Amino acid sequence: MKAFTVLDAKAAPLMRQDVNTDIIIPIHRLRDVAQADLGPYAFEPWRYLPDGSENPEFFLHHPAYRGAEIVVADNNFACGSSREGAVWAMMGMGVRCVIAPSFGPIFFNNCFQNGVLPIQLPRREVLAIAAELEAATRPGSNSEPRLAVDLEARTVTTPSGRRIAFQVDGIRRDSLLKGLNEVEMTLTREAEIAAHQAKARAATPWLYPRTS
Repeated sequence: MKAFTVLDAKAAPLMRQDVNTDIIIPIHRLRDVAQADLGPYAFEPWRYLPDGSENPEFFLHHPAYRGAEIVVADNNFACGSSREGAVWAMMGMGVRCVIAPSFGPIFFNNCFQNGVLPIQLPRREVLAIAAELEAATRPGSNSEPRLAVDLEARTVTTPSGRRIAFQVDGIRRDSLLKGLNEVEMTLTREAEIAAHQAKARAATPWLYPRTS
């Protein structure tokens, strides 16, 4: 898993509520497409026209937002069915961070398992961030639609320079900073686990039958 420390990157607003995982990655693509190849199918129902060409109205097809690594979304982002492929597809299109007022809980958990940082902020803050990003794309703007996400400091810096603090679970934060999933994080404590097992074996040997 790729470590996440500081991400200073383009950010794109997707200000729709209740975007579900079937929009993020249609279920038939999970049957037919390998995990590493899901990126082109992320948001497929909105991303392409019926003839397969790009939909110019799709948010990431705006010239200023192409290549965005941060998505700013509205309430209940990635709700619906519990498919880890939704995170894989977004990663495949280059997204490393999603900021929203609320998330589908399974998607939220799956993000941490795959190296994507989901940031939950009050809706008023999310709307203000989206407004700054949109303003940065207007003619005459002296800024770009970029955000700086600092996981170490737990802050988001907006185009105007505002710094917004966010909260993240300590263990999950450590996991992202180190680039280790839950299993790998557990394995970093092998010595402690072995010491505990040895102590338990000595105290309750009848729970550990001898094997030949």
